[in-house]
Amino acid sequence: MPIIESQYKPPFWAKKSFVSTVFSGLARQVKGVNQYRERLELRDGDFLDLDWSEGNSQVQKVIILLHGLEGNAQRPYITGSAKYFNQNGIDACAVNFRGCSGEPNRLYRSYHSGATEDLEAVVNHILAQDRYKEIYIKGISLGANMALKYVGERSDLPKELKGVVAVSTPCDLKGSCDELLSLKNKHYAIRFLDHLKKKLKPKLVQFPEKITLEDYEAIKSLIDFDHIYTAKAHGFKDAFDYYHKASCLQFLPNVKVPSLIINALNDSFLSHGCYPVKEAKHNNNLYLEMPKYGGHVGFIDKGNVYYNERRALEFLNK
Repeated sequence: MPIIESQYKPPFWAKKSFVSTVFSGLARQVKGVNQYRERLELRDGDFLDLDWSEGNSQVQKVIILLHGLEGNAQRPYITGSAKYFNQNGIDACAVNFRGCSGEPNRLYRSYHSGATEDLEAVVNHILAQDRYKEIYIKGISLGANMALKYVGERSDLPKELKGVVAVSTPCDLKGSCDELLSLKNKHYAIRFLDHLKKKLKPKLVQFPEKITLEDYEAIKSLIDFDHIYTAKAHGFKDAFDYYHKASCLQFLPNVKVPSLIINALNDSFLSHGCYPVKEAKHNNNLYLEMPKYGGHVGFIDKGNVYYNERRALEFLNK
């Protein structure tokens, strides 16, 4: 489809990428979302915790919300979406990826950008309830890549799946990793790595045959983490094999359900390859919106409803 001309106009104080990104991640608060938790047992013996919130009508629609790296279903960018969709009569199923719900997962593996088998398990679980005629997916950052990979790599998607919205999407994982490792993003990279290593450390005791203290101490950067843990734990040769196979970019030509990508041009986490202009122009189901501002998941707007939340509802209700 033709590239969408964005109408997003942030407050004057939120035009800088750093300001919008940090404010949205650390300062934004969303109140009034009533979530209840359901544990989904997975076939491999692990589990996902799903945090549900309900709309105020019987429209039989649900949106699956997928968080970003080291996020969870209580992050404002998830609860903000849940609240807005609930207010418009749509239930929300906010997924906590493995190990992200406040309780360690059971296996050595955890989650990663391309783990669409877990998203498929959630979709199948919802379909088995026979409650919803329409299912939507909205992913943020890592979750956005997962959502687009899911709809692009499969030819047998359920008829109930009507649309996808992907926000701040690292379509090219290697390019995005390079950006995160650059000097301008050093503070973000350190924060991410600190969280990842804290979560990995208990696995040294649980699975001493899979990772040693020497391995753990060799992790000095995000790419080290992906070499030493992510790749080995999830069946990839190395970090580069993981980035290649898990990136959604290669699957975008095959997307067969209406899908909207919202990637800000001033998102410091995204490389040139994360703006799939060619793919969007050649796929009638793929829409690309590139606002000038917004940073990484920082589309600040009026009334504490973010621009990407309004656009998601607008796009999915078409």
